[in-house]
Amino acid sequence: MKKKLLIGFSTIVLTCLYLPILVLILFSFNKSRINAEWSGFTFQWYINLFDNPQIVDAFINSLLIAIITTILSTVLGTICALALHRYKYKFSKLISGLIYLPIVVPDILMGIALLILFTNFHFELGSMTIIIAHVTFCISYVVILLTARLSGMSKDLEDAASDLGATPWQTFRFITLPAIMPGIIASALLSFTLSIDDFVISFFVSGPSSTTLPIYIYGMVKKGVTPEINAISTILIVTIIGLMVLSEVYRTKGMNTENTKKKSYIV
Repeated sequence: MKKKLLIGFSTIVLTCLYLPILVLILFSFNKSRINAEWSGFTFQWYINLFDNPQIVDAFINSLLIAIITTILSTVLGTICALALHRYKYKFSKLISGLIYLPIVVPDILMGIALLILFTNFHFELGSMTIIIAHVTFCISYVVILLTARLSGMSKDLEDAASDLGATPWQTFRFITLPAIMPGIIASALLSFTLSIDDFVISFFVSGPSSTTLPIYIYGMVKKGVTPEINAISTILIVTIIGLMVLSEVYRTKGMNTENTKKKSYIV
């Protein structure tokens, strides 16, 4: 009885969560411009997207910002995770706690705080301020993922490499880096997803010439929901889901590899 109740409750929750998304995807192929009625199947709205230079520019801008954000946040987050994991120093727990701050603070407060910061330092709002804002919250996710990966990694191989005369750089390059690479890739994919999907923070720190795709979609929605909005939202949804799945695959792959190594050590 309890099992049936849990299955029924889970089904209702999942339906409420995903039914609107499925309806949006379905009506992105609707031949009619009116979302209230279905008049046939078409790819016309997807074709129209690529004929709109403003949408293309917003997509390219979002893509460039996401790529730069991913590179910076992954590199800086990896260095920070290694430092927090390997070294113990005064206020280390406080610093570790501050890593979670950009995640727990509401996006609207984060956006306002960054806007005030950029205004006080006379930063011109544009792509650079968006990148700085995105790196600010993406680093936290990278650090958390890699810290979890490092905490489950055995130090036996690193100690063995040091005993055999390897330098710290050689140990990192040939032992540590390959071991945490699945976590780094998963963190990079997650950072890219968070950056290209962000609207609230980007809305506060963007300039007139740095419109991202989510901001452009918001501007289109204010004029009414059209099939073009459904089509571009579908592309974003599919892209984000794909990247999240890849991120989880690499994260799980890293955990399975480490578990296999531990079993081999025991044997």
